[in-house]
Amino acid sequence: MTVYLLDTDTLIRAKNEHYGFDLCPGYWNWLDNEHAAGKVFSVRKVYDELLAGQDELSDWAKQRKGFFLEPNDATRASLEEVSAWAYGARYQPNAVSLFMQKADYFLVAEGHASQKTVITYERSAPNSLSSIKIPDACNAMGVDWIAPHRMLRAEGAQFDLRS
Repeated sequence: MTVYLLDTDTLIRAKNEHYGFDLCPGYWNWLDNEHAAGKVFSVRKVYDELLAGQDELSDWAKQRKGFFLEPNDATRASLEEVSAWAYGARYQPNAVSLFMQKADYFLVAEGHASQKTVITYERSAPNSLSSIKIPDACNAMGVDWIAPHRMLRAEGAQFDLRS
């Protein structure tokens, strides 16, 4: 069974674009159902970033605190490994510092610690020196990552219109 970790932008774009709460409540119900089945999560740092929005997405997150995983011992060990990789790579110091402050760092570490697949809209930019992208950190750490639509298709998600 594949277990997924959603990044912040995945949830924000879902709300703002094609899966708005008013437009496609089935998407949000699907997330709830898949979370209850132990298949979809995010991390506490994503929760913190969503709360900063002070909107209906932050309200959604507040009602689902269990959706957002707290770091455990395995995750903390992976945080150290991801950190060592980031500092040892060729990235500019500012890029590493920014990466370490964002949820991306925690997502990659959680994916590494627990073999979960990270869900992101980001695209790999392996030649970038000024920004660490989630796919590149995942690739370096051996963590699977895919775009949201690939997760939805792989899991057979369907959002039927109400009759």
